[in-house]
Amino acid sequence: MNHKMKQPMLLITFGVVLYACLMNLSSVIVFFKSLFGIFLPIISGLILAFVLNVPMSGFENLYHRLFQKAKRQPGEGLISTISLISTIGCIVLILILICTMVIPEIASSVRSIYILIGEKSPEWIAKLGQYGVDTSWINEQLSGIDFENLFKNLLTGAGSILNSAVGIASSTISMFVTCGFAIVIAIYVLLGRKTLARQCKMLLYAHTKKPIADKVCYVAGLINDTYSKFLSGQCIEAIILGFMIFIAFWIFKIPYASLIALLTGVFSFIPYIGAFCACFIGVILVLMVNPVQALISFVVYQVVQFIENQFIYPNVVGGSVGLAPLWTLIAVLIGGDLFGVIGMIFFIPLTAVVYQLLKEFTHKKLKDKDQKF
Repeated sequence: MNHKMKQPMLLITFGVVLYACLMNLSSVIVFFKSLFGIFLPIISGLILAFVLNVPMSGFENLYHRLFQKAKRQPGEGLISTISLISTIGCIVLILILICTMVIPEIASSVRSIYILIGEKSPEWIAKLGQYGVDTSWINEQLSGIDFENLFKNLLTGAGSILNSAVGIASSTISMFVTCGFAIVIAIYVLLGRKTLARQCKMLLYAHTKKPIADKVCYVAGLINDTYSKFLSGQCIEAIILGFMIFIAFWIFKIPYASLIALLTGVFSFIPYIGAFCACFIGVILVLMVNPVQALISFVVYQVVQFIENQFIYPNVVGGSVGLAPLWTLIAVLIGGDLFGVIGMIFFIPLTAVVYQLLKEFTHKKLKDKDQKF
């Protein structure tokens, strides 16, 4: 086919396909949903491998240093296998600790909060009444609850719950099967990730021009480095900050120390604003027990966070992603709106990658135009 005719034919073909897709949009959506369901274990396995690659690489570096002076050096395959086993062992150990120590403590804290609300609610309503706040609507709401009818409705609804149990069971089994395949795929990817990386580079350089292949490799390396620094740095910071909060609250005998420390560790994955959210929730929980201790908990929390930010975070975590607070907040808002908590966490390094690429592109353009700022 003549080169001059090739481009118009491609445009015509693209227009016809686009028109057919728009005319059958519902069928196209169903097709892509089924296609996504087929590839979901593979996608999940690749994401899991990408996340587990961070601790596994850390173990590999550790074992390389340990065997550095050994007379007989182990092979790369053996070190990778030992590192993967160590990573899985650490994850299992963390899950065991959560199930045996953290979950019972959280359940106890939640139970005590529930009992406290039941005991203190009349006192709080009376306090509000003393300050001239109309609390009649609260009493009406509480008195309007018919617990007997509520219990009967729960029993009536038990039949429908049993009817849907089969559907729930089938979806649960499907989820476990997907998770199982994802774990198996992640293990194979992690064990052969160097070979897979070499094969992908071979395909890339064989079928694209060298400048394009170089740019793709650079962007892939930048994404890997940014996410690795972010995940490893935030995990270390979460452990350190959570432990410091627990010790400080335990010393000052502030209630719900373990629960607030766990919330701090989880929320610290969101830089700049996560710790403030955990502090706010902790102060509210302590406030229900003792207002004076709530003030003490706020002061203690801010002191611990200041020490961690000034002396520990720069040395342990460093620049992590190198984003200003404004861009971090924007990344959290967009990621949270699109994908919830997971989006909040993973959109931060993604924004850092886009920011770095845009920065390099802008500097290159300014250099070409001989502009200095």
